Amino acid sequence: MRLSRKSEYALLALIDLAGNYPAKMVKIMEVANRNGIPKKYLEQIFLQLKGAGYVKSTRGANGGYELAKAPDEINLAEIIRLIDGPLASVGSASLYFFEHTPVEKNEKLLQVFKDIRNFVADKLENTTLAQLLEHE
Repeated sequence: MRLSRKSEYALLALIDLAGNYPAKMVKIMEVANRNGIPKKYLEQIFLQLKGAGYVKSTRGANGGYELAKAPDEINLAEIIRLIDGPLASVGSASLYFFEHTPVEKNEKLLQVFKDIRNFVADKLENTTLAQLLEHE
């Protein structure tokens, strides 16, 4: 598994919003500046996250973005799967994005990739935004 820059930015932005949950809306420019994310790119990421129900927005002078769920209800795996797709490095080892691959020709080799997937998935599925807040 290799994270795309988009996934890295999405995770950083969500952790930023989690730090303000549920107190206040956060301006997109603030999130972009604090995390070194290009504003236009962050707008695209927030649109995708909003469509999937992870963030919500309000327009106007007091508007901005906030998490749509509590930080302890959002795990890293679901965000990475949303942005990048499967956690498994080969399609035939994937639970949610299975596809046949040549690795299937050797069951022991396939099992290595399944073991890797299971380790990575377990870590990411059991790590929430709340656990990544610096002040905790």
